[in-house]
Amino acid sequence: MSTIFTLFMILIMILSILLIIIVMAQNPKGGGLSGTFGGTSSAQFGVQRTNDFMEKATWSLGIMIVVLILLSVILTAKPTQSFQQAPVKKEGAAPQTAPGTNNAAKLPAQSEPAPAAN
Repeated sequence: MSTIFTLFMILIMILSILLIIIVMAQNPKGGGLSGTFGGTSSAQFGVQRTNDFMEKATWSLGIMIVVLILLSVILTAKPTQSFQQAPVKKEGAAPQTAPGTNNAAKLPAQSEPAPAAN
């Protein structure tokens, strides 16, 4: 593995752990970490700012993880090897085989249609 890939993986893991901690600190009903500091009322000083910070931190960490994943894929991808194609050989018409056989015998010649009776 390359050094840049290892660096990206370490950064992605650190950001993922931080994202888990931020999400676990939030309460789905609006309490969470902000409820610990200011009670359940969001009218107190600083509580709304804590909610905003937690939401912005969640979005920021999520976006940074996605960007790092895309960068790691783009920067560490191995370039595809282009294969040189050999020139196509033109062959003559394949010999026709009689139906039901695998030999190269020629098909019987088509006879001319019978003349129409008067």
